[in-house]
Amino acid sequence: MKQLNLGLIGLGYVGKIHLRHGTKLTDAKLVAVSDVSRNALAKARKTGVKHTYLDYQQLLKNPDIDAVIIALPTHLHNVCALDAAEAGKDIFLEKPLASNPKEGEEILRAVEKNGRKLMAGYHFRFAPPFRDLREQMLNGFLGEIQTATATFVGAGPMIMHRADGHSPRPVPSWWFDKKLTGGGVLMDLGCHMINLLRWYFGEIVDVKSYLGYRFKLDFEDHAACVAKFVSGQVAIFHVGWFSLGHQVRVELFGTAKTASAEIVPPAKIIHAIQLLMGKSSQFYLPHFLELKQFIHCLKNDIPPSPSGMDGLRDLEVISKAYANSIQLE
Repeated sequence: MKQLNLGLIGLGYVGKIHLRHGTKLTDAKLVAVSDVSRNALAKARKTGVKHTYLDYQQLLKNPDIDAVIIALPTHLHNVCALDAAEAGKDIFLEKPLASNPKEGEEILRAVEKNGRKLMAGYHFRFAPPFRDLREQMLNGFLGEIQTATATFVGAGPMIMHRADGHSPRPVPSWWFDKKLTGGGVLMDLGCHMINLLRWYFGEIVDVKSYLGYRFKLDFEDHAACVAKFVSGQVAIFHVGWFSLGHQVRVELFGTAKTASAEIVPPAKIIHAIQLLMGKSSQFYLPHFLELKQFIHCLKNDIPPSPSGMDGLRDLEVISKAYANSIQLE
């Protein structure tokens, strides 16, 4: 099969991560990027990207591009993914799939109608610690899992620091518009924990949530949820935008043993050295691994995983969590 050519749409925080990794792929080439920022496009050209566009529609018209990575704000996922599918491009779409289940269903229908492949961007599934923990569970090393906890807390848009805990980033106004985001931290970080736990235990049949409003906005900035799975396990997951620290952790409680896994951002100096050496830290490596998996699926005609349906199921759980919520005082 010929080399796959990729286009990247969106050069925000996660888009820049994909730009860095996309230029290092050995079995595909990032040949085009699109963003509304001329400055961002200029920086992309310095990395060797051949084509840059202010309008992503022009990128989609490029016949040499086989697939696109969509790293736009959530409220733009629907229209961009529909356009990409109609243009005959396979799609890697960052989480969450859309702002709500209805838009997610529209994306899946368009992808199926046009015979395209869609992979949802959930990089934690590719983090070695979380993969190893799942292997321990599947191999029976922990016994029967009775309960689990998952935590994802960080600064969030109110104190928008980079994932390494340094260098505050400007906060786009759409972050504070609930109609555009589809929700607060439960949508932003909760979808990650829901997807990870579903990968461990299967579908969620019931969920209840407690939503907190520390910053007095019209969306929740922290949440605690209790989820029951079809397999019988119960898990509690916590997400929050209240901490200058950053933690992503899963703990499984089995009849034989308890085990946990987590990933943490690198220290600032270590991260700088790794960038200069062209390496990915343990924290950013999963982003690279998920892109490699996407390319592998396209080249070998394999249904990608996490799939678009995975993303839709996550949205449905979030919708149910909002419907079954109690507001904390």
